[in-house]
Amino acid sequence: MLSIKQLAESIALKEGLHYVEKNPMENFPKLLKWGEKFASREDHKMEINDVAKNMKDHTTVTYKFIERVLTELNQEVRKKFLVNFIINSGLVGIPESTKIQEKEKCNIPWAILLDPTASCNLKCIGCWAAEYNKGDSLSYETIDRIITEGKDLGIHMYIFSGGEPLVRKEDILKIIKNHSDCMFLSFTNATLIDEKFADEVAKSGNLTFAISVEGFEKETDMRRGANTYQRVLLAMDILKNHGIGFGFSSCYTSKNYLSIGSEEYIDFMIKKGCLFGWLFTYMPLGKDAVPELMVTPEQRKFMYERVHAYRKEKPIFLMDFWNDGEYVNGCIAGGRRYLHINASGDVEPCAFIHYANVNINDTSLLEALKSPIFKQYNKNQPFNDNHLRPCPLLDNPEKLREMVHASNAHSTQPEDEENVDDLTAKCQGKSAEWTIIADELWSKSH
Repeated sequence: MLSIKQLAESIALKEGLHYVEKNPMENFPKLLKWGEKFASREDHKMEINDVAKNMKDHTTVTYKFIERVLTELNQEVRKKFLVNFIINSGLVGIPESTKIQEKEKCNIPWAILLDPTASCNLKCIGCWAAEYNKGDSLSYETIDRIITEGKDLGIHMYIFSGGEPLVRKEDILKIIKNHSDCMFLSFTNATLIDEKFADEVAKSGNLTFAISVEGFEKETDMRRGANTYQRVLLAMDILKNHGIGFGFSSCYTSKNYLSIGSEEYIDFMIKKGCLFGWLFTYMPLGKDAVPELMVTPEQRKFMYERVHAYRKEKPIFLMDFWNDGEYVNGCIAGGRRYLHINASGDVEPCAFIHYANVNINDTSLLEALKSPIFKQYNKNQPFNDNHLRPCPLLDNPEKLREMVHASNAHSTQPEDEENVDDLTAKCQGKSAEWTIIADELWSKSH
């Protein structure tokens, strides 16, 4: 097997990319054949074959989605997506991480979510990061070290969250240029995206954006502040005009689920240029949590059914992180597919699980993956045989209680140091109610 560097610099890859640039849609199947030869895992080969089959029928949603990716992105962005995301992070990175995982006997993630800063220029109702210290930030040197150590573990996908990551635009631009062999995604409220910044991102090609939006104008401005929605739409126009990849990130609640789950909303996001949509459900974290915003089991089922329908109809990649456990065999946190490092350096299993044993400023990434709370995740995953109940907080609260107590992990929320027993108590009722519906859905499809 070629090394990542050898693969990225190989004549075969350059030739394949040259074919794509000449006529993206006509020659993309040739690149798929090339990729199949280098794929070492059977599941990767099967996925490539599935895409190749769908490319033969121009009426399929897969064909239309790939057409959007290959024609709407600028040349540099398209190249970095194919090399850094598909090859470095996927075809080569995942097998490499799997070998290290077996050797080290701990989870090695596909992606690392990290917070450059806890600062933000907005104050959104129900923000999952609201309980962090707003003055915290990871130094440039620490971020650089995390990525360098991650690459040694086969990790080539990095995600910025916060706070608002773009408060540190210059450092982010420096990071993505310094690690040009990696793919980056930034969650952002988009209000700090301008032409100058977009110009620099377009040149680098390896940074995409998940733009926070809560539905249409009324729902978005209600949670994020007046005029935020219009600023979001402007940012989408700027990114689209520069050929930069982006999507939307929406948190559905009991108040906005009908808007976010509507066909009108998905169609509008596609029209604005979104290539993907990340869907989250409201989690009641911290002293200022609003439990009334949690969706009911019936509302969660509505989102499950809508997303499944849109996948068959719409040329956009949609993922519902709580309802899609069936595709990844349960919870992906705890380093199984990803982990979270907050702005103070605490290494947490998940962006929504604010408990940790170690701080990245005092330890290596690999040592953090072997910390007690991560070992508990590795030992207990999946948390339920029904993968429509994947989460150890929302769906199996007793599991999170057990793991936090067993690992003696501490709260990373300096604002209230929320006790795990208090946190899980908020989810106990919804968990029991969702169990009935989730088991019905699971029995129908399995």
